[in-house]
Amino acid sequence: MRSWPTIDVPALPGDPRPLRLYDTAADEVRATAPGQTAKIYVCGITPYDATHLGHAATYLAFDLVQRMWLDAGHRVHYVQNVTDVDDPLLERAAATGISWSELAERETELYRQDMTALRVLPPSEYVGVVESVDEIAEAVAKLLADDHAYWLEDDVYARTSTNGRFGYESRYSREQMLPLFAERGGDPDRPGKRDRLDALLWRGRRDGEPFWDTAVGAGRPGWHVECSVIACNRLGMGIDVQGGGSDLRFPHHEHSAAHAEALSGQWPFARHYVHAGMISLDGEKMSKSRGNLVFVSKLRGAGVDPMALRLALLDGHYRSDREWTGGRLPQAERRLASWRQASSAAAGPDALPVLDRMRDRLCDDLDTSGAMAAVDRWARLTLEQTADAADPAAPALVARAVDALLGVKL
Repeated sequence: MRSWPTIDVPALPGDPRPLRLYDTAADEVRATAPGQTAKIYVCGITPYDATHLGHAATYLAFDLVQRMWLDAGHRVHYVQNVTDVDDPLLERAAATGISWSELAERETELYRQDMTALRVLPPSEYVGVVESVDEIAEAVAKLLADDHAYWLEDDVYARTSTNGRFGYESRYSREQMLPLFAERGGDPDRPGKRDRLDALLWRGRRDGEPFWDTAVGAGRPGWHVECSVIACNRLGMGIDVQGGGSDLRFPHHEHSAAHAEALSGQWPFARHYVHAGMISLDGEKMSKSRGNLVFVSKLRGAGVDPMALRLALLDGHYRSDREWTGGRLPQAERRLASWRQASSAAAGPDALPVLDRMRDRLCDDLDTSGAMAAVDRWARLTLEQTADAADPAAPALVARAVDALLGVKL
């Protein structure tokens, strides 16, 4: 699967900081400790509609994770998937009269364009489910052979009972899991399942649905196992971060971790499980099912500067659920104009304290509001010309820092 163009990230002077992130499984902010190469897997889109602001906010959060690791001198191996065959995609294709594969390619291309405009660093490997069917089928066959899975008619289900740690990632009780499982793609009430929380690994061939002939027969992959296999086959176990929106905490991340651990016999799948908050509109989570979406492409088409949109989405903590209100974008546009004007000045206050403050705040669980406040103060002093001393090199350095750490081109 083709990714989108890469971006040069400026090198910065001074001392970088180790990145600390909230880990859902541990319920605390802990230091990430990657080796020379940091490894991150972020769950990608199901391309049955355009990129909305909830998607964008999630991918911006993990873009910042990459940027802080790069600033600290790590290489980053970033893998993201595309769920380019799944029930929601097939349903939308049938409703609109377009082939499912054409719909997937069209919306994936629009997503690439949106990520490019927002200056999101591309994954090292961008992997579609369709191109991974054979390796996923082989993994399902292994789970069957190792008694971690069972047949139910023409389908294969994972045995939740064989994972003694099931629930550690989300920290949800069984009573909390069951309604979420039903709401988010699971089938807890299907007759014949050994446990109501067992997840579908392989969907046998159905009339009118795409299928592939594989090691486990004709059919297509289940949702959770695709991420387990794509991540493990490219990053191995013990990845530094598995990321996604908070709605993936359960069941998707719980089951994908369980499948990976069953396949490998190793634990844990990830050292940090990191989840971004939801973006809401009029008090409701922004989602395709509710139809209350604000699309990145529509805003771009209306002439909105993608850098202002990026600032608007970064204005608030990544883990917090946030409301998209009418004032967010105008405020971000004013901020962007102020920063650009200050970065074009002949001189400004010393930039190194601003860089230090940005690093301090971003390395503390991605405190973007604190980092942006430091730039706001520098820009205000520059434009008001009230600083005690001015440095001709400061505006260019602040612009580089904003580019490297926040991903905003001034």
